[in-house]
Amino acid sequence: MISSIARALTESYTYPAYRKLVSDLLKEGKSTGHQQTEELTHYSALNETRMNRLDKTMKISEDSIDQLKSLQNEFVWIVISEGWCGDAAQLLPVFNKMSEASEGKIEIRIVLRDEHLDVMDQFLTNNARAIPKLIVLEKETSNVVAQWGPRPKPAFDLIVNYKKEHGVIDETIKTELQLWYLHDKGMTTQNEIMTMMLELDQELSQNEILEKVKVGLN
Repeated sequence: MISSIARALTESYTYPAYRKLVSDLLKEGKSTGHQQTEELTHYSALNETRMNRLDKTMKISEDSIDQLKSLQNEFVWIVISEGWCGDAAQLLPVFNKMSEASEGKIEIRIVLRDEHLDVMDQFLTNNARAIPKLIVLEKETSNVVAQWGPRPKPAFDLIVNYKKEHGVIDETIKTELQLWYLHDKGMTTQNEIMTMMLELDQELSQNEILEKVKVGLN
């Protein structure tokens, strides 16, 4: 029986294909996802503009580029997303540029949340279907070895603290969150993910050495 993640991978999108899908739907006055509203289409249009800007201006740091190239193992990043998601619009360009900078060590595939709720429900945040969610697979085994998301810690804390104080997530905090992303320029996301990937890469490499030692002893 094929796993839900394996099935999602067969229906996943490359970054350019995802961008094209969102853009083509906007031309029809639609967004991705099962629910279609003017509000979600409006958010998708805003995100299209943001992603166009980030694709042109967002930079991966030299340290991150060197670290990505130094990875000993190969990985697949599955990103659960939707076109209307403001966090996804800010983070997908970062993920994509990190994948490109890895020179083949990391492949990125994008999965639509509403079409793969069975996958989404394996990676909830505080029992919520929060996106984007980055799921890291070891390429050789297709095992899930890590997850990250739905946003970097300072941005996550920003939302949590606002909701504690005001009891809602409204347009005020959504605007404040987008301003945080604007000023951060993707650096916190890069740093958090690189820390995760380097620790993961080291652990997998050590496990591989231990397995070889065990085989040698036998």
